[in-house]
Formats: sequence, C-alpha cells, structure tokens
Amino acid sequence: MSIVKNKIYGLLKGNFLISKDSLKNWRFILFLVGLMMLMIASAHSSDKKVMEIAELNKKIKELRAEFVDTRSISMKLKLESAIKNKVLDQGLKPSENPPQVIKVVSKK
Repeated sequence: MSIVKNKIYGLLKGNFLISKDSLKNWRFILFLVGLMMLMIASAHSSDKKVMEIAELNKKIKELRAEFVDTRSISMKLKLESAIKNKVLDQGLKPSENPPQVIKVVSKK
C-alpha cells in the first residue's frame, strides 16, 4: 500500500490517540472540546436573551395599549357633558341665571 493509504488507515484506526506522543494530541482534543462547549453555552445564552427581549417588547406593546385606553377613558370622563350627567344623577342642576361679572375699582 502507499504511504497516503497507510496514514488514512492509521487515522481511522486512531493510532494518533494511542501512540507514544499521544499526550499532546489528547491535550489538543480536550482543548477543542472545551472551546466547543464554551461556544455552545454562549449560543444558548444569546438565544435566551433574544427570547427575553422579544417577551419584554410584547409586554411593552400591551402596556402601551392599556395606557392609551385608560387615557381615552379619562379624557371622556373629563368632558363637560359627562360631568353634567353625573351631577344630574345626584340632583344638581346647572344654573339658569348666567353668572354676573363683579368689577372692583380701587382708588389709590
């Protein structure tokens, strides 16, 4: 067999893991595994944060809609006609005589 075939067979059999200088290979493999685990943990963390941001944006939209509804209801309650209707239920009526202006003249 050729040299290339022998190297391929050696790689497939795992000779690089059991040879005399395999300690440096094992260290490098463990280093790569550690980096992969760190990368996976980082990806999960970023996905979790993206999902949390999406949930908070959804809550913001709901709260903004609730605020707009509450503001429109309070504006309707402040109208003069709404106040007149509430006061009429309590027995108060608007005055039939218009208010009179009082002028005060002071002499110095």
